[in-house]
Amino acid sequence: MMTISGLRALGWAAMAAGLLHAGPASAETVLNVVMQAPLRTLDPHLSTAQIVRTHGFMVFDTLLGMDADYKPQPQMADYQVSDDGLTYTFTLRDGLTWHDGSPVAAEDCVASLKRWAENDPAGRKMMEYVASIETTSDKVLVLTLARPFGHVLDLLAKPSPVPPFMMPKRLAETPSGEQVAEMVGSGPFKFVAEEYRPGDQAVYVRNEDYQPRPEPASWTAGGKVVNVDKVVWKAMPDMQTSINALQSGDVDLIEQVTIDLLPLLQMNDEVEYGVINPLGSQVTGRFNHRLPPFDDAEIRRAAMYALDQEQLMQTAIGDPEYYTLCASDYGCEVPLASDAGSEYLAGSAEERMAKAQEILKAAGYDGTPVLMMQPTDLTILSTQPIVAAERLREAGFAVEVASMDWATLQSRKNGWQPVAEGGWNMLFTYWGVTGIWNPLVHALLDGSGSDNAWSGWPVSPEIEALREQYLVATDLDEQKRIAAEIQQIAYDQGFYYNAGEFQSVAAWRDGITELQPGPITLFWGVKKPE
Repeated sequence: MMTISGLRALGWAAMAAGLLHAGPASAETVLNVVMQAPLRTLDPHLSTAQIVRTHGFMVFDTLLGMDADYKPQPQMADYQVSDDGLTYTFTLRDGLTWHDGSPVAAEDCVASLKRWAENDPAGRKMMEYVASIETTSDKVLVLTLARPFGHVLDLLAKPSPVPPFMMPKRLAETPSGEQVAEMVGSGPFKFVAEEYRPGDQAVYVRNEDYQPRPEPASWTAGGKVVNVDKVVWKAMPDMQTSINALQSGDVDLIEQVTIDLLPLLQMNDEVEYGVINPLGSQVTGRFNHRLPPFDDAEIRRAAMYALDQEQLMQTAIGDPEYYTLCASDYGCEVPLASDAGSEYLAGSAEERMAKAQEILKAAGYDGTPVLMMQPTDLTILSTQPIVAAERLREAGFAVEVASMDWATLQSRKNGWQPVAEGGWNMLFTYWGVTGIWNPLVHALLDGSGSDNAWSGWPVSPEIEALREQYLVATDLDEQKRIAAEIQQIAYDQGFYYNAGEFQSVAAWRDGITELQPGPITLFWGVKKPE
């Protein structure tokens, strides 16, 4: 098994070798990859799905990147901050072009930031503090705050859940609810539209005009050096088929392997496997607060007590080496990690079930069925709805499990119409820890109830007031205190169920080298023998 330290060593070896500029290959190298979900949506501003975000980093770029120390770094632009912290000046670096050949201009970036902020909860919050975003030349844009907001750089560098990808102004002016018409970015890969088959195949070729930064690559920061000519994403919903393809050499990399099949790989000397994203992901059970029965906080509390982290993670992951149970809504091993609300997870499963039954009875639950959505083509999330449904039934809920593909679930979750008209009551998904590690970026802790908030739409003036306090808190201890208070209220009001944290295991052919550790699967730096 390849360890994180081994992966980092590969990256350091690349740095030492001075691999800072991509050179032409003597023969076409094609990296064939099975991703964790099929790609059906292309607009990276309109989806929080991991597969869409990974696609976004292939095609598009960001003004700033985030390095392995969680610090924002220049990417498309260098920056300066005024002494009073209210003015941010970004200067685009030389040589940036869109995939259609036109130069990247500051006005493109202004339009992109505005569109991103319309779709990202943290971006919308930032814009409440922004007085203006203007250009002063073709290469310079200036963001001016109306009042102090200390998270500008962190948000412009964040790798999830909706990164602030830059695109040409003509695309960025597409209304926020509509898909952009073309995949034209300035990133290290170009999207091959004519070879795209939604849900089946996506193809990317190296952007020969891309000029990587001179610094070593570190997460989404530094030099994005592409060492293969083409990357082909293939959809294989059946994991056994994917592993057979990897072992035969038809596939070079599987982004996410189910843990129970790892013994098959252990017997093959031509295959390696390991954890590429050391931070992991949190599985979340989201309640729809707008529809009965989960429009009642007490009924949500009953569901919180009924569910069981251990059962959910055992069924989905199996091996405890690859999952962690904790109460922290921000991730188990981050600066803001807290055990606030842990009483909902304490005691035995039987004790908590008795508590759930008691609360549900006292709440006067009338038998309104719970429509639980289950994605059948996403292995890591296909079991939790089944296990959760059984626990909820034992507590006294009536539950219907609706099976569908991931793309249908992603579309259906955005509506709050009655269940009989296509609505829903509960779903499971997962979030990379970099997308939840503080109250600002954590979309599931948005208590505004806004139609534009992430699906579920909880309303909590208490949490919104605390989030405002967090935005202006500069002391880490104060931030921790506020974050813990938010977490406790989120548990008490049943914002969502924290089902635990897991690490994805990737597998690859032994000739594939220099895989990059990061918050998502990164395809720059990767090498394949010709």
